[in-house]
Amino acid sequence: MSLCILAAGKTMVLATAAFTLSWTHSVERTRWQEDWNVTPSGLRIVEARVKGSGAGMEPPEGSVLRDGWWVYAPRIGYQPRLVLAASGATGEGWTLCTAKGCRELGRAAADAIMLEPCEGSGKPAP
Repeated sequence: MSLCILAAGKTMVLATAAFTLSWTHSVERTRWQEDWNVTPSGLRIVEARVKGSGAGMEPPEGSVLRDGWWVYAPRIGYQPRLVLAASGATGEGWTLCTAKGCRELGRAAADAIMLEPCEGSGKPAP
């Protein structure tokens, strides 16, 4: 499987079966991380971590505090896509990491960025 990143009218293809998405909460300035798998059925979240709690960031029931992070397994089904909308309020965007490295997405307030599984057609990203 591959992950397609659709932004600014262009599609970038990453050959990967898993990725980590991380960002900083715009109000609380707290770091979030999510581990996702790319499958033919959609994107499946495996684990989420939040470095603290605060407004709208309460760790759900069953979370475990591990090395300063609240760790839990979200109970949501497969997602056909993730839509990321940058507020521009944090000075950074999302960090998307695969086994081959990391890249920043959506640093400035702009149109939404979509992440979705794809068949690997198109031009792979460097």
